[in-house]
Amino acid sequence: MEEALLAWFDEHGRDLPWRKTRDPYAILVSEVMLQQTQVARVVPRYEAWLARWPTADALAAATLEDVLRAWVGLGYNRRAVRLWEAARVVARDGWPERLQDLPGVGPYTAAAVGSFAFARQEVALDTNARRLFARLGAALVPPPGRAADFNQATMELGATVCTARAPRCGACPLRAGCDGPETPPVRVRARERFEDSNRWVRGRVVAALAAGEGVPRDVAPDRLQPALQGLLRDGLIRRVAGGYALG
Repeated sequence: MEEALLAWFDEHGRDLPWRKTRDPYAILVSEVMLQQTQVARVVPRYEAWLARWPTADALAAATLEDVLRAWVGLGYNRRAVRLWEAARVVARDGWPERLQDLPGVGPYTAAAVGSFAFARQEVALDTNARRLFARLGAALVPPPGRAADFNQATMELGATVCTARAPRCGACPLRAGCDGPETPPVRVRARERFEDSNRWVRGRVVAALAAGEGVPRDVAPDRLQPALQGLLRDGLIRRVAGGYALG
């Protein structure tokens, strides 16, 4: 199965900029940006980020305010803080042997950077790979020396073919050894509109401060105050004379 997977990836893998480098900093930037953000949105932001801050040293020298301003629109702004903090560690101490020692780097990100940048024989289990292995009924094992290609292939197959809601089983190179997705139980639940969430308010505040507009005035105080307190607690904003500022 592993060889069939790799052959499929060689033919069908998308041409993405972070797949053309083994620079650990560039790969870390891509991995952090891709958390909770679609690939199509990440590509131009990734390229612009590396044009502005091409190295960990360059990012470490930036102010947190500038970093947060550059992150606006990608969502989950704490990711930007952790990326900036990780760059500061790398600029000061170099890349640690244990990548999870870096701020914001968990088991998946450590395995991804380890295999893509440092040629480590590690399996990176993101949501796509986990879903793929669950449907196969077993985890696959990367061939010796090909962990990076293997990890890219499992994630690519999960993202483009073995998708959560509409898998294209007929196009899957592993279909002969797979029973296909289970039919999930029907669940009916009310979904909160994004505009009604605290995350939306937090995003509005960060975007407004990044644009130099101050705290948005069109958000009700009972929604604005919890968002401000959370952003202060997370280190995303700070109090200044007359209001608030990023970082």
